[in-house]
Formats: sequence, C-alpha cells, structure tokens
Amino acid sequence: MRVLELPEPHAGPGHVRIKVAAADINPSDIVYRSGAIQKLMPEAFPVSDAYVVGWDAAGVIDEVGDGVRPELTVGTSALALVVPRLTLGAQAEYVVAPAESVVRAPRGVEPAAASTLLMNGVSAWHALELLEVAPGATVAVIGAAGAVGGYAVQLAKAAGLTVIADAAEGDRDLVAALGADHLVPRGDGFADAVLRLRPDGVDGLIDTAQFTGASGAAVRDGAVIATLRPAADAAADRGLRSRDVNVIENSGDTSVLTTLRDHAESGVLTLRVAATFAPDEVAQAHASMEAGGVRGRPVIVF
Repeated sequence: MRVLELPEPHAGPGHVRIKVAAADINPSDIVYRSGAIQKLMPEAFPVSDAYVVGWDAAGVIDEVGDGVRPELTVGTSALALVVPRLTLGAQAEYVVAPAESVVRAPRGVEPAAASTLLMNGVSAWHALELLEVAPGATVAVIGAAGAVGGYAVQLAKAAGLTVIADAAEGDRDLVAALGADHLVPRGDGFADAVLRLRPDGVDGLIDTAQFTGASGAAVRDGAVIATLRPAADAAADRGLRSRDVNVIENSGDTSVLTTLRDHAESGVLTLRVAATFAPDEVAQAHASMEAGGVRGRPVIVF
C-alpha cells in the first residue's frame, strides 16, 4: 500500500464527484488488495500497477454531471457506494460515482462514522432479504459483533423479527445493546445453544463469519442461510438453501441506500468506527483490518 498521485477524475453524465472526507476499510478490501479478486474474476479485475481499493466514501459533492437527481447538488454532504475497479476505488481524495449509488449523508453524523454505512449496510440488508422471512419469524446472526452482523441484528429487529445472536464473552454487552433478543456463545456450541431456544431450528441464518458448515443444524428444514462469501452446503438433504450476498448487484439501488441513510439518521442503525488513520497510514489501517477482531471499521480520514 502506498499513496499515489493520479490524474484528477471528473464527473461525466449521470455521475457526481465527491471530495472525500472519509473512507472506511472492509474485509473485501483485503481480498482486492491481496490480488485474490483477480484470481476469481480476472476479466473484471485485471492486474494493474495502480489499484485503488475501497467501497465507501463520505464527503461533499463538488462536481455534478448532466442528468442526475436534483437533490445531488454541489455542496451537498453525501455518501457513495462504489465498486472498486482499478483507479476508481473509494480510498481516494476524489471519487466519481454513478448518481444512483449516491445519497445525501445522514444529518448529525460525522463523515468517519457515515463512511461505515453503505457497503456493510447493503450487505446486511441483502442478507436479510435472502432469508425470505416474514415479521414474527426468528433468525440467527453469526458474527453479530462485527459491522455487517451488527447491522443485520438491527435491521432484523426493525423488520419485526426475533433475533438470536452469537457473542464472545467480551462482546455480550455490545451485542445486547444492538438489540438481540437472545445471546448464545460464539463458536462450536452455537448450534446447540440455538436449538435449546428453538428446538425446531430458526427460520433463517445470516452468517457473516464463515461458520456455516458447523451451524446448519441450528436452522429448520428448508430455510435459507445467507453468507457473505460462497460456502459449502450445510445440509442439502434437509432442503437448506445457501445464498450469497452480492453487494455489486445492489450497489445502485438508491431506495435501499436511502433507507439505510434514514435508519442511520434516526438511530435505528449504530455506526461504529474502530480507529481513524491518515492516508499515509493506509498500510497500518489495512493491517489492523486483516488482523481480525475489529469492532466497527477502520477509517481513512482525508
């Protein structure tokens, strides 16, 4: 990781430019930075000497192209969810984004905290949608203390669901404060603990920590398990369905981005910053994410 001087981007038709104040760091940034994404999708993500990572930008719109929504004006505090490709990632001084992927920033929220919202929020939102459960159902969340898991707990509660969430001993107060109805131990005893609460299994499972194979027993027959990355079928013979969250396909859903913004503004969602870093500390920031155990997100402040 290093700081680069690149040509200044400009907003074309249907796009806006944001002068970035803050950009968060997510686990997927490690996948991109390490080159693993190029092995998975070589045509979409070719090898390059200059590759700017980052999905989330918070800042102020300073250029507007033709044909964008009227509320996206120069001087508006805004959030952008961008798909990082070569020099177009969010961890940069300026970011140009499609207007459909930009919304006004939540009022009363500092840019560092606001930058943790969209990528993680969309992940949690899509995971919940994949479960196909109705209000009153019971769902379980693995990795509830993390950024996506925490949003999943809060969005599930806002949707009228009962939530069983895992928590290490040191995270119990945090996860309880997020609104989980029941806390169970994190790790190998998860499935047994869930079944003690729901003997027939929960109606759906959101796994943000890749523990799916060991936890399928906690889910009722025929239910959906939503994961952030592809996972092996937990129990295909029981009719369980494993579905993967896809942020790229949902990055331009303005209505979802706006709802997440409104939830952050009203306090339904709790935005958490693990630590802030200057741009020239980006390697340290990525290392902190890669080390694991982060509660909230590291954020680069420009």
